[in-house]
Amino acid sequence: MDNFIKQIAEKKEGKNTKVVSFFGKIEMEMSELADEEAKIFMEEYGIKESALNTLIREAYALLGLESFFTVGEDECRAWTIKRGMNAQEAAGVIHSDFFAKFIRAEVVSYDYFIADGELSPKTKELGHWRLEGKEYIVKDGDILSIRHS
Repeated sequence: MDNFIKQIAEKKEGKNTKVVSFFGKIEMEMSELADEEAKIFMEEYGIKESALNTLIREAYALLGLESFFTVGEDECRAWTIKRGMNAQEAAGVIHSDFFAKFIRAEVVSYDYFIADGELSPKTKELGHWRLEGKEYIVKDGDILSIRHS
């Protein structure tokens, strides 16, 4: 089976395609398990990532998309943008007024947010939470707080 998949992948190489293979029955069984059980199941089978997550990640890559987040006291939301968008354009995805009246974006990367445990004064002191202007290119996983007039 691996040889067949390899042949298909080689045939489609360079044609803006991606071959994703998975075992449907195993994925179905995994989907019916609790998170902790699914994690153990994946370890036993040597699965690093679920097929669904792989498919989503690869589809985003092929379509040139990425996500940034907004985080508030009562809501955390992911926003899908085209790769390479600047902060002002990304703000416009949230609301057209944010684009028109954009001042700056407060930015922290997802990795720093997780490492620091929250958005706190410590995050700012360490330089992980920073101010960026309109031309800042938003990176996949950035957390933005938009300042606008």
